Amino acid sequence: MKNAPPEPVNAGKASEDQGVPDGFLPDRSLLIVDDDNTFLTRLCRSMETRGFTVTAAHSVAEGLAAIGEGAPAFAVIDMRLADGNGLDVMRELKAKRPDARGIILTGYGNIVTAVTAVKLGAFDYLAKPVDADEIFNALMATRHDKAELPENPMSADRVRWEHIQRIYELCGRNVSETARRLNMHRRTLQRILAKKAPR
Repeated sequence: MKNAPPEPVNAGKASEDQGVPDGFLPDRSLLIVDDDNTFLTRLCRSMETRGFTVTAAHSVAEGLAAIGEGAPAFAVIDMRLADGNGLDVMRELKAKRPDARGIILTGYGNIVTAVTAVKLGAFDYLAKPVDADEIFNALMATRHDKAELPENPMSADRVRWEHIQRIYELCGRNVSETARRLNMHRRTLQRILAKKAPR
C-alpha cells in the first residue's frame, strides 16, 4: 500500500471465494481517497486482505496525483474532502481510464449526489457510515445485480456510534461543539465517548 497512514488496524479476514467477477481484468489496483485518517487506514488494510493493491490519498490533490502516475482499475472516493470535491477525482479517473470502476462515498447521501456521481462515471455510491464488506461487494457487483448483503452488517448501535465518532473528529474532538452539532446533552455525549464501540 502506498502513502498509507502508519497506525495499525484490525482488518477483516477475506473469505477464500472472494474473487473477480467473470469478464474482469486481473488488475486489482485500487485508489482510496478519504480525509478521515482512521477510516482510510482501516479500509486500506481491509481491502488489501481482499487482494487489492491499494494506494491511499487524503485529498483531491493527492488523488489526482495518484491517477496521474497511473489510473487504477478501482477507486473508492469520498465526496467531501478538505480541499474540494471527490467528484473531481472521479471525473479525472474516468477520463484517464474509462473502464475503471469507482465508488463515491458520502455522508450526505441524496438523489442529487447519486445522479451527479453516475453522470461522471461512478459505478455506485454509498452513504457513510459504511464498512469494508459493503464497499467490496459494491466494487465486485455487476451492473444488473445489487451488492450482496454483508455477512455481518453493522448494528444500529454501531452505526450511531460511528456517526458520533465521525462528527466528534470533525469538530476537532471538542465535546461541547459535537454535542451542539448532534443536538445532544454534553453529559450524554461524554458517556457515549467513554464507552467502547458496540458490535
